[in-house]
Amino acid sequence: MTRRFIAATAQLGPIARDEPRASAVARMQALLIEAHRRGAELVVFPELALTTFFPRWLIEDEAELDAFYETEMPNADVQPLFDTARELGVGFYLGYAELVIEGGRKRRFNTSIFVDKSGTILGKYRKIHLPGHPEYEDWRPFQHLEKKYFEHGDLGFPVFDAFGGKMGMCLCNDRRWPETFRVLGLRGAELVMLGYNTPVHYPPAPEHDHLQDFHNHLSMQAGAYANGNWVIGTAKAGREEGCDLIAGSCIIAPTGEIVARTQGFGDEIAIAEIDLDRCRELRDNVFNFALHREPEDYAVICAP
Repeated sequence: MTRRFIAATAQLGPIARDEPRASAVARMQALLIEAHRRGAELVVFPELALTTFFPRWLIEDEAELDAFYETEMPNADVQPLFDTARELGVGFYLGYAELVIEGGRKRRFNTSIFVDKSGTILGKYRKIHLPGHPEYEDWRPFQHLEKKYFEHGDLGFPVFDAFGGKMGMCLCNDRRWPETFRVLGLRGAELVMLGYNTPVHYPPAPEHDHLQDFHNHLSMQAGAYANGNWVIGTAKAGREEGCDLIAGSCIIAPTGEIVARTQGFGDEIAIAEIDLDRCRELRDNVFNFALHREPEDYAVICAP
């Protein structure tokens, strides 16, 4: 079985607060078609790819808030993306806000799914490292209320079989935490897919604003190298509702090298060949876990 395939990072430009899902889906369909034309079998879309990044606002009306979430997947708005992917024989990763009713109460998650070439959902992930703050803070130029609008993910870091190898997922802030990539690596993930919505301005530490692109790539490249896996990171980018989001969507080899990246801040794809066997370059050598890890000395990592 071949373990080589072409993959694409499919960056989205801004999504307006009043932009209907049908518009966002149509934009993703266009990117999917273009990626397929260039040989891609796998396409990675951003975090919260169906709506604007709504945690930047305090939304007190529950019905208004609920409108940003998906209660089923696929649904009527998103089905065209699934249909196009199935017709073309292309798998994809998609991030969205998920609302489920369990035990008579609403549960909200920042979620991603992986869909195979047949249009079947093979894997789901719910974001674990939620950034931001749980209550409105009036000093901020914009809010970051992920801790208010989402629960801590309850699925762990699952790994699933696809494309002749093992795939993993995470979302945005997860990429900054080495533990994300290490857990996925220990479970055998050879490709990690992640979408992000990252503001240029970070209100608690504005002195780091000029480092946002650097830190974005630093964390993903380090995660790839230290675990011997491919990483595909995809942005929602540009000025969205007055908030500037970084771009820099990219595909990173297990050596930590960026092998493809977008150039602008709008809807755009970048393409690279993924050879899963290249993971062995690291995993059989410098990062041979069985030979070189010393887990008995790592207990403090999991201490409260």
